[in-house]
Amino acid sequence: MAPPLLLLLLASGAAACPLPCVCQNLSESLSTLCAHRGLLFVPPNVDRRTVELRLADNFIQALGPPDFRNMSGLVDLTLSRNAITRIGARAFGDLESLRSLHLDGNRLVELGSGSLRGPINLQHLILSGNQLSRIAPGAFDDFLESLEDLDLSYNNLRQVPWAGIGAMPVLHTLNLDHNLIDALPPGAFAQLGQLSRLDLTSNRLATLAPDPLFSRGRDAEASPAPLVLSFSGNPLHCNCELLWLRRLARPDDLETCASPPGLAGRYFWAVPEGEFSCEPPLIARHTQRLWVLEGQRATLRCRALGDPAPTMHWVGPDDRLVGNSSRAWAFPNGTLEIGVTGAGDAGGYTCIATNPAGEATARVELQVLALPHGGNTSAEGGRPGPSDIAASARTAAEGEGILESEPAVQVTEVTATSGLVSWGPGRPFDPVWMFQIQYNSSEDETLIYRIVPASSHHFLLKHLVPGADYDLCLLALSPAAGPSDLTATRLLGCAHFSTLPATPLCHALQAHVLGGTLTVAVGGVLVAALLVFTVALLVRGRGAGNGRLPLKLSHVQSQTNGGPSPTPKPHPPRSPPPRPQRSCSLDLGDAGCYGYARRLGGAWARRSHSVHGGLLAAGCRGMGGSAERLEESVV
Repeated sequence: MAPPLLLLLLASGAAACPLPCVCQNLSESLSTLCAHRGLLFVPPNVDRRTVELRLADNFIQALGPPDFRNMSGLVDLTLSRNAITRIGARAFGDLESLRSLHLDGNRLVELGSGSLRGPINLQHLILSGNQLSRIAPGAFDDFLESLEDLDLSYNNLRQVPWAGIGAMPVLHTLNLDHNLIDALPPGAFAQLGQLSRLDLTSNRLATLAPDPLFSRGRDAEASPAPLVLSFSGNPLHCNCELLWLRRLARPDDLETCASPPGLAGRYFWAVPEGEFSCEPPLIARHTQRLWVLEGQRATLRCRALGDPAPTMHWVGPDDRLVGNSSRAWAFPNGTLEIGVTGAGDAGGYTCIATNPAGEATARVELQVLALPHGGNTSAEGGRPGPSDIAASARTAAEGEGILESEPAVQVTEVTATSGLVSWGPGRPFDPVWMFQIQYNSSEDETLIYRIVPASSHHFLLKHLVPGADYDLCLLALSPAAGPSDLTATRLLGCAHFSTLPATPLCHALQAHVLGGTLTVAVGGVLVAALLVFTVALLVRGRGAGNGRLPLKLSHVQSQTNGGPSPTPKPHPPRSPPPRPQRSCSLDLGDAGCYGYARRLGGAWARRSHSVHGGLLAAGCRGMGGSAERLEESVV
């Protein structure tokens, strides 16, 4: 009976092992080896008593709670070099005994606060070679007291949960190399008394804040746990802020300086301490004086130079530091904005620029023209006018009957981008300090203010939005009755108008096209006329040349039938025909009339004379002086 029972036990054990995997049962420890098996997911029939599970070099894409349920005895889990992009909440929730978790070489982009919940005794966490850009602040909370090795290298991290890392008392190795970290918070490693290796290679660190941890690497014999610190491959800015690190004297490392220009490329530990210098702040430009109306935004600017870059602060008129609030914002670049100014905001502001080399200050004056929200009453027991009237002020004023007894406000000569505001002189017994125009449009609810002198009763609004509806109100500002009184405002009237729509572009385009067509037509006519005129000159010149060709005919006699020829009568010598006079239609003088056509005609005439004379002489010599046969040869 023993052999069949043994076979039954072996068969049951074989059935518990996933088909593509290899299971090894060594001294009460079950190892399931599923590496390089082409798995797309965690095998569901893995023995829950498994102590070591290797799933490396597969194609697993996601992990969830069912994958490792009831595997409380699992100690070593390897998921390296898969295609994992997502880890569900509490995917490792039942792995209470897990000591080592390898997730390197995957495609994780972020870790949520619940992604690593469960393994409360985890000692080694390897997350290198992923694409992590964010780790939630509470991602490591379950194993802060037990974690010894943390590898976050070769990721895209700009920030890591420093608070969680700083609370790991037994952490020995921290690898943060080949990330995008550009700053370390002061004291980030102060509580890591057991840390023996810190790798910050190839990040974007320009400076390192002083930390007691780094001094442990200075004297390896005196320190119980000497620190191995690596921070090469960072663009170190070698100024006075890194002087504390230079004094640690670590000549075996190969860190180099990236700036300032005088130290760029030099070995960090070879630079003398005296060359680690800083430049005190210098305020390059700032607002000298600023005037604003009450209720408007005030922007005070201050720019400073220095090495390192100065930190900017503002001190208000009450000698208190100005911080961010609901209506004031102090920006790191030195700009201070006050959203809604009041009378209490007026005064002198001090811009302070500080860095380790010193500080610089500059004073800015802010003047607020008080336009109170409630003022003195008018002579008739009248109506105080608010200083900030929105688009609805016109409706409210009409409802109260204010506009009936006040001078009307009119907007005329309205175009697409402008309009002329006109109003009457008002009551002569009401003194007016100045007028204020407030308006906004349907395109933009921002209220716009315009201040007009008391002597004016017209104002041209420009830069309006075409095709928009505008609400406009006019206020009169009266001087205060006493030194302690506030400036009174009085509503004179409101108006509503609409700007004309913008001129279509097609009209302008049509005008350009019409003008271009007309220009081409006129130019064509001129060119054609010039060609006709040139051809006429050529034809006329050739005709005149042909008319001047002299036909020198000899004595012409009739043919006889053998009888004696009558004696020819001598002809008187012919004078050359008068040269025809050509009229010159161009006002070019004599030189202009002797153009190409006339020169051509003259040449043909001289050639005809010479040919005719030669032929005549030859005929006379060959025929005894008779020229009767010559006429047949002359053309």
